[in-house]
Amino acid sequence: MPRSPRLDAPGRTTTRPRATSRDRFGRFTEWVARAMGTPAFLVILSLFCVVWIVWNTLMPDELRFDDAALGFTALTLMLSLQASYAAPLILLAQNRQDDRDRVQIEQDRQRAERNLADTEYLAREIVALRMSLEERNSQAVTRDVLRQELKALLAELEESPDRSRPDAAS
Repeated sequence: MPRSPRLDAPGRTTTRPRATSRDRFGRFTEWVARAMGTPAFLVILSLFCVVWIVWNTLMPDELRFDDAALGFTALTLMLSLQASYAAPLILLAQNRQDDRDRVQIEQDRQRAERNLADTEYLAREIVALRMSLEERNSQAVTRDVLRQELKALLAELEESPDRSRPDAAS
């Protein structure tokens, strides 16, 4: 009697999820594109070609594996094969970068909208505060108004005789 599968435990699968394999392949293409764009790659490829040409030119005939008389056919085929794989890998990496850039641009746009809304809110709040301060200042006594009032009172006191002073009674 075969055992029924348990539904409370994850089952074993023989295939990996597609998203994981796509992501792994995408990371690989980005790694290839990054590696091919470095000066070290160009130096290593140039040294490889120089060693290949020197070996197949200067070594004895029995040690040569690519004939210079035929224009280094094997080297040409290898470089063509490398170029034919490099171009699509670089394009795939560029497409992934474009997708990331699109997401980043959308996030930047949303952040800018939030910043604009926050700035507009703060501007409205500042205007409201200024208006309330102006209302309070119009009702409050300023220093200049107080000085003028005090000067007017002092002038009144100097003009009227003061009965509380002893020299005024005599």
